[in-house]
Amino acid sequence: MKIALIGYGKMGKTIERIALERGHTISYKIDVHSKEDLKLINKSNTDVAIEFSQPESAFTNISHCIDNGVAVVCGTTGWLKKKPIIDEYCRQGNGAFFYASNYSIGVNIFFHLNKLLAGIMKKFNDYQVEMEEIHHTEKLDAPSGTAITLAEGLMSQYPTKNKWVNNPTDNENELSIISKRIDQVPGTHTVQYQSSIDSIEIKHTAHSREGFATGAVMAAEWLKGRTGVFGMNDMLKIN
Repeated sequence: MKIALIGYGKMGKTIERIALERGHTISYKIDVHSKEDLKLINKSNTDVAIEFSQPESAFTNISHCIDNGVAVVCGTTGWLKKKPIIDEYCRQGNGAFFYASNYSIGVNIFFHLNKLLAGIMKKFNDYQVEMEEIHHTEKLDAPSGTAITLAEGLMSQYPTKNKWVNNPTDNENELSIISKRIDQVPGTHTVQYQSSIDSIEIKHTAHSREGFATGAVMAAEWLKGRTGVFGMNDMLKIN
């Protein structure tokens, strides 16, 4: 399979290595120094584009691929207010678009576990819930896309929580997400329920970028030949 890498930072380089190990070829590597090459990507030279760029460029990058018949796997966060536009644009153009806030298989199992636990804990008013996420200092958006996905999953089960906030809060209707940035931390996400008697905590800790990159390449393999808008639940069938 011919894969274009849109975004060639640390994640892009890890995706490249894994894609090559799995027998694929790299058609283009787009970064800030080669962004003009984006216009060269089309269905004659690329099967799937894997897009891990910056929030301000994701919409344009994805739109170009859809316009040119190239399936897109996107992991860029911080641009999601425009995602409904892309979803509809993809459907109208009979394209293929796959988005996930996190491509780690373990994280997506964690998403599922988070919703199951929230569905149980909502019955016990003595417990207060909050979240914490830790990432490397180069991560620009806060909270992370993974933390937002966890928050949305939790709130879907909790009738009393109707919004998340990126700070501590005493408002019963708000879910607190505490964001920390520490050098060389790939990603740690914790959901904690606390009462005066005890605490219940679930946590996912990434040890490297390998899990994210492998999941992104697996998504590209799965997406080839399909049309529509997809996510990790479609590929993994765990929900």
